[in-house]
Amino acid sequence: MKSIEHSPLTRKLSAFVALSEVELAVLERLHQRRRSFVGGRDMVHQGQSARAAYILSAGWVCSYKLQADGTRQIVDFQIPGDFLGLRSVLLRTSDHSFEPIVDIEAAEVLTSDLLEAFAQTPRLATAILWAASRDEAMVVEHLVGIGRRDADARMAHFLLELGSRLALVGMGGKDGFDCPLTQYHLADTLGLSAVHVNRVLRQLRESGLVTFRDGHVTFHDYGGLVELAEFDPAYLDQSGPLLK
Repeated sequence: MKSIEHSPLTRKLSAFVALSEVELAVLERLHQRRRSFVGGRDMVHQGQSARAAYILSAGWVCSYKLQADGTRQIVDFQIPGDFLGLRSVLLRTSDHSFEPIVDIEAAEVLTSDLLEAFAQTPRLATAILWAASRDEAMVVEHLVGIGRRDADARMAHFLLELGSRLALVGMGGKDGFDCPLTQYHLADTLGLSAVHVNRVLRQLRESGLVTFRDGHVTFHDYGGLVELAEFDPAYLDQSGPLLK
């Protein structure tokens, strides 16, 4: 049981519910079908009939919508501990694509396994619903960012959100975090051009707030960045277990 107790998904769900031995055992079973995927190659295509979801164990993934003109809008990034395609399983068809940014490891979860787990452990089902609701709240924040925040605040908010998410699974903190994203990923996420992304990152660095260089984000003035972004992490709901 030791490995599952320290898995990213367990650490994440533990922010909502204190998991029992029975619930940990069910999580262990959900991790049985382990698979590896190569970076840069879609693991799920938009419009594909989805019969399985995935639990990301290692690596980063982007979920995106492809437009008719070939451009893409990145909807979100998945990090270890996140589910991939949970909504698509329930809706039967994937409404967006998933592309590993680097080589990843994930556990394949069949619909039947998921439904059985929900029936056996309702509290675990509630915790996974919490995680899905939290993901939806993040998408809402991204929509607000693209529609209402200026470019500096948009970038600052995005980096702060990533840092908070990674801190929950032991991969980041208020000092910074490792990040494999390119300026093109940031552009497709934030609705900016790659040139504009470069300019914004330079401005934030020269202001002494944050540096993104060589695959690492370093927060120099965390409080100042929070003030610039008007970042309120309440929507991430990481204050501690609600269910004991």
